[in-house]
Amino acid sequence: MSATTAGGGGLELGAAVASHRGEVDEAPSGFRQLAGGVVGLPEVDDDGKPMRTGTVWTASAHIITAIIGSGVLSLAWGIAQLGWIAGPATLLLFSSITYYTSRLLSDCYRHHSTGKRNYTYMEAVNAYLGRRMEWACGIVQCVMLCGATIGYAITASISMVAIRKSDCLHKRGHAASCKFSTNLYLVGMGVAEIVVSQIPNFHKLAWLSVLAAIMSFLYASIGLGLAVARVASVEANGMDKIWRMCTAIGDMAFACSYSAILIEIQDTLRSTPAENKVMKKASGVAVSVSTVFYLLCGCFGYAAFGNRAPGNMLSASGFYEPFWLIDLANVCIVIHLVGAFQVTAQPVFMRFEAWASNKWPDSEFVTKEYRIRLPTAIFGGKSAPAGFTVNPLRLVGRTALVTAATVVAMAVPFFNDVLALLGAVSYWPLTVYFPVEMHIAQSKLIRRSGGGGGRRPPAPNWIGLQLLNLVCLVVAIAAACGAIRGLSHSLVAYKPFMFKQ
Repeated sequence: MSATTAGGGGLELGAAVASHRGEVDEAPSGFRQLAGGVVGLPEVDDDGKPMRTGTVWTASAHIITAIIGSGVLSLAWGIAQLGWIAGPATLLLFSSITYYTSRLLSDCYRHHSTGKRNYTYMEAVNAYLGRRMEWACGIVQCVMLCGATIGYAITASISMVAIRKSDCLHKRGHAASCKFSTNLYLVGMGVAEIVVSQIPNFHKLAWLSVLAAIMSFLYASIGLGLAVARVASVEANGMDKIWRMCTAIGDMAFACSYSAILIEIQDTLRSTPAENKVMKKASGVAVSVSTVFYLLCGCFGYAAFGNRAPGNMLSASGFYEPFWLIDLANVCIVIHLVGAFQVTAQPVFMRFEAWASNKWPDSEFVTKEYRIRLPTAIFGGKSAPAGFTVNPLRLVGRTALVTAATVVAMAVPFFNDVLALLGAVSYWPLTVYFPVEMHIAQSKLIRRSGGGGGRRPPAPNWIGLQLLNLVCLVVAIAAACGAIRGLSHSLVAYKPFMFKQ
């Protein structure tokens, strides 16, 4: 087992290249700088960091993994609350807003005047809006991402219980009482996430995102097929219809939200073509694909169940037969959510590790990578692969964060209301407010339009952006109220760590 230093970052790598060649010409901002002609030295980007290799397809896979997840299974319930016209219209509206603001946010990865990269969402906010807004963004982003990982853990455990429940109902009849605790399955999910969390960054996570995206298409297609095969009548509205509508809006907002990790995903892209152009294409692909699946699953699920549509079509009181197909769909959900958990948690992991590296730069616990080489005996005496590296901080820190998320998931396993609250809390600030305000700062969009003397009227595009901000804020507040009301009702009869599905 050997140790190598992880500290120093891209600046030391760039300095090594310069030292070996004698000099390195300065590359214009936005262009890749290569260690061409140097044997044994890696190619580097214009910031001195190892060359990024991401493409429009890997970025699309990361986005799809993040958004086609637990949300898709609650859309039938959401459309049931809003109806045939308002339901699809609301979903299309949120998808359109997300795509528009993601285009604005993509242009904030590099500073418009210096070309300097902003590696994280927080850095982009700091570059355009200042330190105070950076702290506000960081708090909201951290709450949203941590909450999302908890939601994914809950959903995965419910899907694992659904497999056992499906088999039980198949053997004992659909009227049988088959309820099981989710705690054991949450522990299993936590153990799996601890192992997978040792993947160091987004660059090494691409294969898992691709696998997770494939799984999401599989289970969404199964749910769609089962919904098409079933028809149900629509029942009358209930007394709490308004609050349920607010909760449904929150579900749909969360189903479309991925801005919290957009900058971090964009930082994996190659320098040419321009990162913002590639990211806009990736956002277009991901939003288009996810919206089509959302509409199909939501509308056909509503057609199948009517107002009795469950919060999770494949894990609640939805489908029971064919049981093997239900089991397959839930296995796909679990595999997908393992990947979604990691994609969502990576910014939190990276922020914690960057903070620790800055605070203790000379600590071997923080900076050293220990290479674990696999025994050649495993491979029949042939040459073993290079093995893998383990960093003590990454091992301990990520294990602690995953464990904390698992414990919270065991204590608060409420599906629909948790999703709605996350959507309400995160959608407006991260998907609308910060991208809009950064665009205004970047474009130097003034409040007043040009014209003759006297008091000038407000600029039309400034008015449009602020109106978008206001409308989304009102929607977020209404969705949060509905979610809080739903959570309060669930907590009345709930006993911590004793939930059964």
